[in-house]
Amino acid sequence: MEKKKILLALQGGGAHGAFTWGVLDRLLEEESLEVAAVSGTSAGAVNATVLAYGLTIGNRQTAQEMLDLFWRKNAESGMFSPFQPTWLDRMVSPGNMDFNPIYQSWGIITSFLSPYQLNPFDFNPLKNTLNEMIDFEKVRNNQKIKLFLSATNVRTSQVKVFDTDEITVDSVLASACLPQIFKAVEIDGEHYWDGGYVGNPALYPLLWEHDCNDLMVVQINPTNYPKLPTTAHDIVDRATDIGFNSSLMREIRFINGLNRLVDHGFDYDGQLEKVNIHFINTGEGLNHLNGSSKLNVSWDYLTYLHDFGRKNADSWIKENYDKIGVESTFDVEKFFGSDSPEALTSKFPGRKKVRPFDCFFQ
Repeated sequence: MEKKKILLALQGGGAHGAFTWGVLDRLLEEESLEVAAVSGTSAGAVNATVLAYGLTIGNRQTAQEMLDLFWRKNAESGMFSPFQPTWLDRMVSPGNMDFNPIYQSWGIITSFLSPYQLNPFDFNPLKNTLNEMIDFEKVRNNQKIKLFLSATNVRTSQVKVFDTDEITVDSVLASACLPQIFKAVEIDGEHYWDGGYVGNPALYPLLWEHDCNDLMVVQINPTNYPKLPTTAHDIVDRATDIGFNSSLMREIRFINGLNRLVDHGFDYDGQLEKVNIHFINTGEGLNHLNGSSKLNVSWDYLTYLHDFGRKNADSWIKENYDKIGVESTFDVEKFFGSDSPEALTSKFPGRKKVRPFDCFFQ
């Protein structure tokens, strides 16, 4: 096969990051496919860091082995978590933890107790796992792959993107810091929460820092929902999904808008190039899972997500590999909405001209 390059963008979503593990596992088997740079948030930041470290100290197989090891260790440390599926969960709704009493009461507990009272020593098993597995100095000094991790600055509400030479265990923890469970992570006098609030993941550093024109997003938070949520838990879950997808949708629509400018001749004397947009996502395959499943790190469940991710990645490769470097394989306007100038003109027949940036918004 012809050698191809891609930019990888990995979403966060708790234990659903095991789906991304499966996707990466399959992509790494394609010798002709090179990951030029990777951006990740939360669970995506963890996967991105482990991937980069594996490639840095070895090769594709090393990266696969490191990802497998991380998720095994994650499952082992999760054996001591209060969030465990009960026997009834396993019978009625595998993956979810609707009958776990701690999960059911968690909303009440966190309404009056914060991590500063519940977890005063800021115990986080992820920190120990990462420190055991990864030499972060080698990640920072690597010349094989660019790495970007996103976190939310609590004080300014802005996204903080940690570049390759800034990656430490704390920057990974900052990207994955759920404020209901962990204290904010302090780095250089600033405090950070999970990056999913403002950049899930951040796409712009990939496009600014690299000349590759193929962007592949691994999306694990569903854009579409099969039904109207009516229960308290379902409403919270759906609101969370919408919030954690908003920055991604906004950036993708912006990129698509730039692509439309190129299509209509606004290429700024050849300086603006089209970006081919590709997505590997969960589709409707995980619609039976709710928010509780993102805290479930039991090994059988993680391997289920991994296998599903491998399957979806394999299908994508078979259907779309030849289109890498040629065209987009994701219909932005269908799934995220983004009006072309022609569509806007038909919407507003009285307008004689359509401004270039009109194609970014509905």
